[in-house]
Parts: sequence; structure tokens; C-alpha cells
Amino acid sequence: MNNEYILKLNIPDVSGVYFFKKGKNILYIGKATSLKDRVRSYFQKDMSVVRSPLIAKMVEESDSIDWQETPSALEALILEANLIKKYQPVYNSKEKDNKSFNHVLITKEEFPRVLLVRGHDLLNDKVSLSGISIAHDFGPFPHGKSLKEALKILRKIFPFRDGKSHKSSNSNFYTQIGLLPDTSLKNASGLYKKNIKNLVLFFQGKNKKLIRSLEKDMFLSAKREEFEDAQRIKKQIFALQHIKDVSLVDDSFVYHDKKDDKYRIEAYDVAHTQGRSVVGVMAVVQNGLPLPHEYRKFIIKDSPGINDTKALREIVERRLTHPEWKYPRLIVADGGKAQKNAIERVLRESGVEIPVVAVTKDAKHRAKMILGVTVKEKEVLLANIEAHRFAINFHRKKRSTAMFEKKGVKKVDK
Repeated sequence: MNNEYILKLNIPDVSGVYFFKKGKNILYIGKATSLKDRVRSYFQKDMSVVRSPLIAKMVEESDSIDWQETPSALEALILEANLIKKYQPVYNSKEKDNKSFNHVLITKEEFPRVLLVRGHDLLNDKVSLSGISIAHDFGPFPHGKSLKEALKILRKIFPFRDGKSHKSSNSNFYTQIGLLPDTSLKNASGLYKKNIKNLVLFFQGKNKKLIRSLEKDMFLSAKREEFEDAQRIKKQIFALQHIKDVSLVDDSFVYHDKKDDKYRIEAYDVAHTQGRSVVGVMAVVQNGLPLPHEYRKFIIKDSPGINDTKALREIVERRLTHPEWKYPRLIVADGGKAQKNAIERVLRESGVEIPVVAVTKDAKHRAKMILGVTVKEKEVLLANIEAHRFAINFHRKKRSTAMFEKKGVKKVDK
């Protein structure tokens, strides 16, 4: 197979699950937010370096590719796990030891718990349930981070107890914000078991059946004039039909045409504790791939206090003193118009022409909008996520080792 073969397949730019096959045998199953981008990414140059020699070997052995579309990336995550369990493709097992895959367990209790555990803990009996049996075991899930985000989304729709919340001193708070069931209700046990039943249907990949069941419950509640219940179920149906997938964006590389071989993006972010221990970072993404060896750290010298734009100006000014670092084709700021303007001003004053975009966030610090013109939205978001993660980690390390030190701080930027 080659790029010409892939282009002829006309793979859609939607979420779903893809299959690498040899004859009728499935060699590998994967999920994607964009089937088109994900499959084409396997045919980049230096595949064995980008992914692994094992996956490169799998691609070489395959003679066909198939796929199955899903309405959302979350449903692709669930479908991938169910299909891996069903077909047990040889390269899924080889790529990552099955024992380290994640499983979702649901206990058999009056108020069942939903637990996230690793396969090797199950095999080694390290999951302590004090004699409580398991009602359901879903998995294996290869993508632990995506699974955790999925559980966060699902918990807002169907509140459930996890491994810690039932012991938490803040259980009343979690109940108020809808992450725990309200056990004080008259029919609390029955309502909670319906939530678990709905969760089971979702993990079984029976989303259409789930919605039909909810619609039936909603109409029955309305008929009995239980309007609060009917409204609650209506919200659940709406949430399932409008699942947000921002937090489930693939952390894989993205395909680009040959003419775009060197599309480099630099993203900047600032981190501090109420204006103290201010640090900044630069993250680099090229052709959809993070380049960690080219990331840079900056300890802000001109103490700006709670003034991210001032710190940002210092970072960019210092970055521009290093022409040996290849200039990017796009710069990404974490923030809004003020941050975007600050970087553009530094660039103008330095006589450098590079377009700038800014990623604005909502109250939960999730990407909401990109200010500026770009056709590389996925790469912009990836670069922004990398810069934010890198900044937070750097700030934590600095704060823990040098919070009370005024001297002897090692200079880490270049």
C-alpha cells in the first residue's frame, strides 16, 4: 500500500475506528477523531522513527484498510475497546502489553462503583474490593488519558460513585454539582441503578438503544406528571446527542502534503503563583508532531507580577535573540487579544514577519476559540496544549525546589 492507494479509498474526515488487514485477518485496530488524517499519517516518511518499528512492520504486512464511522470520538474510544476485545488483533497486543491496558469495572452493590484499573492489577489481584464482586468488566482500553477524559464526560451525564468519592468528606459538594447520586432521594437506589444501566449500555456500544430507552422513560415520567424526572432525562438525551470531543483529540501526528514538510509552529505560555515564581515556555510542533528537544524554558527576569502580557513580551524578545533557532511559520499565544497583540508588537519592533494566533479558553481552561487566521487548527490546539502542559510542569518544579531561594537558581534558558 502507498499514498495513491490511500487517496483512492476516499476515507472520510470524521471520527471512527480503522482496521489494518491482511486478507480477512485484522492485524491492528485504532481510533481516530479524523479517520482521513489518522490513516494517512501511517504513510509518512520515517514511519519507524515516528511511531515504532513494530507498527511500521504492521503497515508493511497489511494489504487493505477498512473503517467504521462513529458519531463522536468518545464513541470511537468505546468501539475500539469492544472490537479489540472481540478480535484480539496481533499487533494491538504486540504494540503494548495487554496487561498495562485499562479496564472499567462496575461493582455489584446497591450503589455500584465505577472503577478504572490496569490489566496487570486485575491479573495480580491487586484490586481490593473487600469481597464485593464485579458486575461488568469493560476493556481493554489502550488510551488511558482519553479514557479518563471520557469518564469525566459520562459522569456529568450519569453521576456515579468511583473508587474514592464514596469516602470523600466532600461528598455533599460532589452531589450538589451532579457528580454523585443524591442518596437522600425517595427512590435513590432505583434512580442510581438506572444510571448504571445506561452507563453499561453506552460501554457496550449500544448508544441508539440507550437513547430509545431514555426517551421511553422521559415520556413515562411526563405521563405520570413527574416533570422534574422528565426534564432530567431530557437533559441526558441532549448531552448524549451533543457530546463534546475537544478533550479526546488524538495525540498522534497529522498528515501533510509534501509541500508542507516544514510547517513549524511555536506556542508560548506563562505560569506563576499569584504573580510569584513567574516562568514561561516555548513549545514546538512541526508537521503535527511535538518536538520536545526544541522546547525552551524561561525564568522571567523582569518580575511582572500578575501580568502575563509583560512576561510574554520578555519571552518573545529573548527568543528572537536566538536566530540559530529556526523561525516558525506560525506563533500561538495562550490567551486572548491582549496576548496576541503583545507578541505582534514585539515582532514588528524586531522587523520579523510571522503570523500570530491566540487560543482563548473557557472557565475550565478548555479551548474555546482561535483568534487569527489559520488552517492548521488541530496543530494549533496541540501546540497550545503542549505549551500549557510544559509551563505547568516547569513552574511546579521551580516552585518546589526554589520557592524560598533567592540565589543559586540555575539558568535553564539559552
